[in-house]
Amino acid sequence: MIQPLMPKATAVWLVENTSLTFDQIADFCGLHVLEVKGIADGDVAQGIKGMDPVASGQLSRAEIERCQANPATRLMTAESKYKVPPVQPRKGPRYTPVSRRQDRPDAIAWLLRNHPELTDAQIAKMVGTTKPTIQSIRDRTHWNSANIKPVDPVTLGLSTQIELDDAVQKAARKVERERRKAAKAAGGTETLLPAAETIAPAPQHATIAAPERDEEKEERKSYDADSVFAKLKVVKIEEDDEE
Repeated sequence: MIQPLMPKATAVWLVENTSLTFDQIADFCGLHVLEVKGIADGDVAQGIKGMDPVASGQLSRAEIERCQANPATRLMTAESKYKVPPVQPRKGPRYTPVSRRQDRPDAIAWLLRNHPELTDAQIAKMVGTTKPTIQSIRDRTHWNSANIKPVDPVTLGLSTQIELDDAVQKAARKVERERRKAAKAAGGTETLLPAAETIAPAPQHATIAAPERDEEKEERKSYDADSVFAKLKVVKIEEDDEE
């Protein structure tokens, strides 16, 4: 589905002027649900003026009413009169507006603290910075280290939640591959069993009685009730004779 030209501005307008759910707005604008929730809470897209998708011809009023009546449905973009060529994604670091560049150290510090698995290349591409800057913030040699406070880059508008989640998942998969490769090179096996196996109750096996030996069978047979009473009578008679 074609996304609106100004996703965040459109999401701001839909949050303020409709009763659509966060999932519906996020699906239509191509945003993460947490971003839409942040817009509703006032943490994301501060200062962005909402853009009416109905006035711009990207959405119809009837489509909004249809989706408001049924939260399970999804908004469908109105057919445009003009064919706009798709925008090719840019390669390399992201362009950061001048008004946001002073927030990049705070975003880098947040990523280094909360997602250490991310590589410097991923952080540089996400925030639009350089590797020396990232290293200076990691080593606390940055000229403004005393004033750097970790802040979520999504809140600062330097990245989207979808891009952040995608980068974290890629980094996690890479770390897992390297761990398995190192374990295989060392010739060892996994030292820890899965939790499902460690906390599972031990299987109850049926106890099979060991076969009795011939001596035990004979001994058990010799201790029947009649023989015991007969021996007791003999002992009592012998005691009476002695008296």
